[in-house]
Amino acid sequence: METPIYDYLRNYAASGTVRCHMPGHKGRSCSGELSSAFSLDITEISGADSLFEAEGIIAESEKYMSRLYHTAETVYSAGGSTLCIQAMLTLMKQDGRQVIAVRNVHRAFLNACALLDISPLWIMPEYSGGILSGTVDTSAVETALKECGKPACLYITSPDYTGRTADIRSLAAVCRRYEAKLLVDNAHGAHLAFLPKNIHPMNLGADLCCDSAHKMLPALTGGAMLHTSCKEYVGRLKQAMSFFGSTSPSYLVMASLDLCNRYICDCIADDIADGMRSVQKLKSHFSDRLIFAESEPFHITVMAAECGYDGNELAERLRANGAECEYSDSSLLILLMSPMSRTEDYAKLTEALDTALRSARKHEPIKESFSIALPEKAMSIREAAFSPCEEITVEEAEGRICASVKVPCPPAIPIAASGEVIDRSCIELFRRYNIDKVLVVRE
Repeated sequence: METPIYDYLRNYAASGTVRCHMPGHKGRSCSGELSSAFSLDITEISGADSLFEAEGIIAESEKYMSRLYHTAETVYSAGGSTLCIQAMLTLMKQDGRQVIAVRNVHRAFLNACALLDISPLWIMPEYSGGILSGTVDTSAVETALKECGKPACLYITSPDYTGRTADIRSLAAVCRRYEAKLLVDNAHGAHLAFLPKNIHPMNLGADLCCDSAHKMLPALTGGAMLHTSCKEYVGRLKQAMSFFGSTSPSYLVMASLDLCNRYICDCIADDIADGMRSVQKLKSHFSDRLIFAESEPFHITVMAAECGYDGNELAERLRANGAECEYSDSSLLILLMSPMSRTEDYAKLTEALDTALRSARKHEPIKESFSIALPEKAMSIREAAFSPCEEITVEEAEGRICASVKVPCPPAIPIAASGEVIDRSCIELFRRYNIDKVLVVRE
């Protein structure tokens, strides 16, 4: 497959053209480090196209990506899935749709709601031991859509942070019955279209969907895609993104997305097959010692507490043996692989995990039950997020109104949303996830 963005950058770097334009580095590193990256880093010059008004090489590359995902339109983001989420919600705001969202959203969703003055209606998932993962009850979705009384959309996160995927096909069918749009934060699932069975949201009925290519494909950090299956949104995606995106998006990031097209065409099927075999081999090796959560293939989520271990301790011992995890807490250990992970990576991980398990302290297995009621709402998200605020300890926060959301990333899933009253159950969750301080609206 052709790579028009990368080819242009490479040819321009080799041309010897005097760069009488931005960026200020003029294609050269001041000290030699990253010299090849500097030579390819340009701005919107003649022939280089422009991300938000693409008609040339960027548009051509995006069309290749659209064909690979079988969409009505796919556009690039150099601002990660955050920019794509902002664009999806902008389109819903322009349509006048009520946003209904399953609660385990990323904080990028809440920040976008604050900027766009959106007040979502929440559906609480059936949590699986913590706020990171849960199942979505289609009957709850249908009830919410039925009671909404106005044009609506459903926003879900799938895969969630542990790799669990939602029943998107069923949710899409419910949305169609009520003429609602289905929006999917698929940040962790750019590869799902190329599994032996295509389980990408766009193949299962989503109307809008974002992929963080940098999470699961060989793209530079910040590289993402926004897809739509709806003709009415073709041509509108870029305008929605332009409200929030930098007018100087990184050409290096876009070139890495361009090169992903070639990787998908030439390599990904074999790499996925090899990777799935390696994941299965690893899980089989530990089958008598570890319990793994249900997930898409490349999330290896260890239910540490259920096995009698502390996830944070396992993460520390892995780190000491040359393996860095994606996330850990007292209950979970998430090992995020990708089609780019090599056979030797899995071998090294297996050895490191073996060593960690031999030295880690064991306790009685704990199968945690977990539920949380939706906190009381006192203000809109926007009003709370832009109110004068103060930082206090979580112990002082009971009865106070959450201001802008302050949670660590990863996993960046809010416990109390902006505008909600922090109650005792919120405080217990803050403690569980080692959050010591929160931002609250000043009284």
